[in-house]
Amino acid sequence: MADGLFLVVGLGNPGPKYEGNRHNIGHMVLDVLAGRAGAKFSAHRANAAVAEARLGMLPGGAPGPRVILAKPGTYMNTSGGPVSALAKYFGVDPDHVIVVHDELDIPFGDIKCKIGGGEGGHNGLRDITKALGTKDYLRVRAGIGRPPGRMDVADYVLKNFSSTEAKELPFLLDDAADATELVITEGLLAAQSKYHTANGN
Repeated sequence: MADGLFLVVGLGNPGPKYEGNRHNIGHMVLDVLAGRAGAKFSAHRANAAVAEARLGMLPGGAPGPRVILAKPGTYMNTSGGPVSALAKYFGVDPDHVIVVHDELDIPFGDIKCKIGGGEGGHNGLRDITKALGTKDYLRVRAGIGRPPGRMDVADYVLKNFSSTEAKELPFLLDDAADATELVITEGLLAAQSKYHTANGN
């Protein structure tokens, strides 16, 4: 898993109106990763903001592999086009594509990692699956929990984090960034063993 180029995609919606939304946690995590690597995003013709970096350290102490960090410039539900175009442009196979996204079915603050499987009603993932022609790409899932009461899911994900959540958000972003680095440097199983609990998904 540690050799070869990775494409790390953070999902969200473009523009300042959506910046702080729960649905934009993928963008937030990529900002953390870019900050760690001292990398700057720039516009790419695939309709995405892209930065190149090396992430993490390999078990022997060598720098981690080269990665492409990408934030699609499209709205969430049409993320597949930029992801597919970037994968083709950089020659990255689906099993080296990592999508970082919000996850309703995981409690706020928890992180889960997987490859393949369903999209759980997440339209951004559904579009990526369609564009890549496979479900077998990696996902780092940042838990945002279910909406309270009868709040509509669409309203919930397009709202900013609550004041209580906002205090914990930096820790969640760091954990998601750490999990992403671990998938890249030591593999999916290492990340799962660290971030999954016995009663987790």
